[in-house]
Amino acid sequence: MKEETKEWLKRAEDDLPVARRESRVTEEPSYSAVCFHSEQAVEKFLKAFLQEHDMQIIKTHDLVFLLEQLFPLKPLWSVYRDGCERLTGYAVDTRYPGEETTKKEADYAVKFAAEIRDVIRKEIE
Repeated sequence: MKEETKEWLKRAEDDLPVARRESRVTEEPSYSAVCFHSEQAVEKFLKAFLQEHDMQIIKTHDLVFLLEQLFPLKPLWSVYRDGCERLTGYAVDTRYPGEETTKKEADYAVKFAAEIRDVIRKEIE
């Protein structure tokens, strides 16, 4: 595995536990933080895959765009499009007033991020 890929994976692995920990908080949980860190983890896992396969990494938080870059190698990963679409807005929108997230959204975000983690790790390790 390339060193740059390892760096992307490390960054992704830093975000996912933060999301998991915050999702278990019972007193004043920050569901927006759970969603944000879940989105960040997915973004970095996808970029790790791109890096490992010498594909261009564009600076974007658009998870659908990143996922679609992988389709030439992994066309069946189109099943993750809906999840990527759901999480994309959490990169920016949830960090500002006017957007609130729910426990249900946070639970989905963490679960989806863990699924992407498992898929990416299996492919590049």
